[in-house]
Parts: sequence; C-alpha cells; structure tokens
Amino acid sequence: MKFLFLGDVMGRSGRDAVAERLPGLIADYGFDFVVVNGENASHGKGLIESHYQGLRDAGADIVTLGDHAFDQREALSYIEREPQLLRPLNYPPGTPGRGAMLVESRKGHRVLVVNAQGRVFMPPIDDPFRAVEAALADCPLGEVADAVIVDFHTEATSEIQAMGHFLDGRASLVVGTHTHIPTADHRVLKGGTGFMADAGMCGDFDSIIGTDTDEPLNRFLTGIPGGRFTPAEGEATLCGVAVETDPATGLCRKIAPLRVGGVLAQALPDF
Repeated sequence: MKFLFLGDVMGRSGRDAVAERLPGLIADYGFDFVVVNGENASHGKGLIESHYQGLRDAGADIVTLGDHAFDQREALSYIEREPQLLRPLNYPPGTPGRGAMLVESRKGHRVLVVNAQGRVFMPPIDDPFRAVEAALADCPLGEVADAVIVDFHTEATSEIQAMGHFLDGRASLVVGTHTHIPTADHRVLKGGTGFMADAGMCGDFDSIIGTDTDEPLNRFLTGIPGGRFTPAEGEATLCGVAVETDPATGLCRKIAPLRVGGVLAQALPDF
C-alpha cells in the first residue's frame, strides 16, 4: 500500500494548502491512506472541530495532535465522538480521547495509527516508549495490522531516533512532528521501518516556525513578550513523507519526502 503523512498544519495558511492540494495528491499518487498532524491548525495552537472536519474533508483518514492537543478547549468534548482524531497515547489515564486507532484504508487495508509525545524538552508526561510498545503488542504488524504508522511528537531528534530504532521491524513508519522543520534523513532502517526525524509543517516558511517574525524576533532580542504569536499567512509549503509498503510484511519498501508549494525546494515521490 501507499500512504502519505503530512506534518503539523499551521494556521489558516496550512489549512488552505491541505484543502487545495491534498485531494490532487491522493488522486495523482494513489495514496491509500493519509495521516495529518493538526495540532497547530487553529490559530497556531490546538484544533477546533470545524478545522478538524476541514482536514478530514480534504482527505485525512486520521488526524493526530501533540502538546497543544487541548489548547482549544472544545477539543475536550468533541474528541470523544471523533475516533479518527488522536491525542498522544501517553497522556495520563482519564484524559479524553484515544492515542491509537485501527482504521480501514480506502482499499481495505488495516492501518494502526499511534500518536505519542516525547519527554525531552517537553512538558512532563508518561513514558512514550512503553506506551507505544503496548499499543503495538495489542495490534502487531503483519498479524492484526497491515501497516503501522507512529507519529512521535517531540522536540529532540535524539528521542525520535531512539523511537525509530526501538520500533524497527515492528512499524511501517516512525515519523517525528513538532519542530516544524523538515529533516533530510528519510530512510529505511535495518529492520524495515521507514523513518524521518521530522516531517516538517504545512505552513508559511517565510516566518519563524510558522509565526509572523516580529514577535518571536522581539523576544529573542529583548527577552520581553510584546504580544501574541500570530500564524504567518503567506503561501504554505505542504510538507510530509510518502511511504510504500511491502504487501507481504507491511514494512517500508520505499520512502520519500514531499514538499509542495511555498518557498522551500519542491520534492515529490517517484513511486
């Protein structure tokens, strides 16, 4: 099967890019399944229900979140009735929502999607490694799931690399989100797991990680907050990673970065 993972959608610019470009990418490349990280889609922090529905309408089969999962308070209620919306699996017991979901793809494949959050330079949270391991033990690749996609939302590249090696041979793709900067290390690990340290963002890169430059630059120069961070609204680059799996094992056979639109160098998969 072929699937697409899109990195953090940032504000209106990112939402517009997903709505405009994702349906065509699905049609052109025959993607069987799409995961989109939407934790910054609403005003740069969190995800309101109408914006979640917009991502789904554009073609996202699963929408994942991260450390801003509940910055928009309405998410606390609507996440319970939306099984295709995932928050980090390793949030404390009693947190609304779910962190893993087995979903049927367009062509009938069974896809397990897991969302976890890291602990390095991040808010305190439960152990992501044991939480993800338990989810995969309940739904192993090649037995229950035809593909396993892990969105590891974390700051440190060392932590996402550790997760990749920890799950090598047990997941189709382990991909990082959160930093908004696409990395150049996409590859297939020794055990057959596709890996990319950060998928990047779907947002305006003529910015500081997706926000208008004035306020973050002021804080770097003075150390004094002068206002709110505002998402940049120029043309977005749609950033992500495409994967083709081996039908016999569910492991990664091909992996390629995707960058479309905006100011970054363009990249499209060749499969």
